[in-house]
Amino acid sequence: MTTASRRLLLVNGPNLNLLGTREPGIYGHVTLADVERIATEAAAERGFEIRAVQSNHEGVLLDAIHDARTDCAGIVINPGGLTHTSVVLRDALSGVALPVAEVHISNVYEREEFRHHSYVHDVALVHVIGEGAPGYSRAVSLLIDAITGAAEG
Repeated sequence: MTTASRRLLLVNGPNLNLLGTREPGIYGHVTLADVERIATEAAAERGFEIRAVQSNHEGVLLDAIHDARTDCAGIVINPGGLTHTSVVLRDALSGVALPVAEVHISNVYEREEFRHHSYVHDVALVHVIGEGAPGYSRAVSLLIDAITGAAEG
C-alpha cells in the first residue's frame, strides 16, 4: 500500500477542543490531545498514520475532508454538533468517496431528542457511539479492517 493508502484523517468538530473541561459528566476528563493519541496509537498498531484536524469552523473541516481524497484511505469523524445540523458536512463526506467511521463519545441516542438524528450516519460505514474516548480506537480499527479487507462479513 502507498503512504496515502496508509493514512486516515481524524476530524473532530466544534467544541471538541473543550474536552477535559466541557461537561465532564457527559464527556469525562479526556482531552482532545488524549483522543488524538488514542486514535494515533490504534492506527500505528496496524501500520497506519493519523492526520488530525479539529475546528470550530465548518469550512475548515470541509477543506480538510476535501484534501483527504488525495492522500488518505479513510476518515474517522466526530462531527460534534454538526452531526445533527450539517447537510454540507454530509455532502463533503459523500463527495470524497472515502470510507467513513462516525464516532461519538457520548451515546447521542440517550440524550436530547434533537441529537438522535445524524446527517453523517448514512454515509458512514462504521458507527461507534457512546463508548467514551476508547471508541476512537475501535472506530479506527474497524475502519482499517474495512479498508484492508479484514472486516468480517
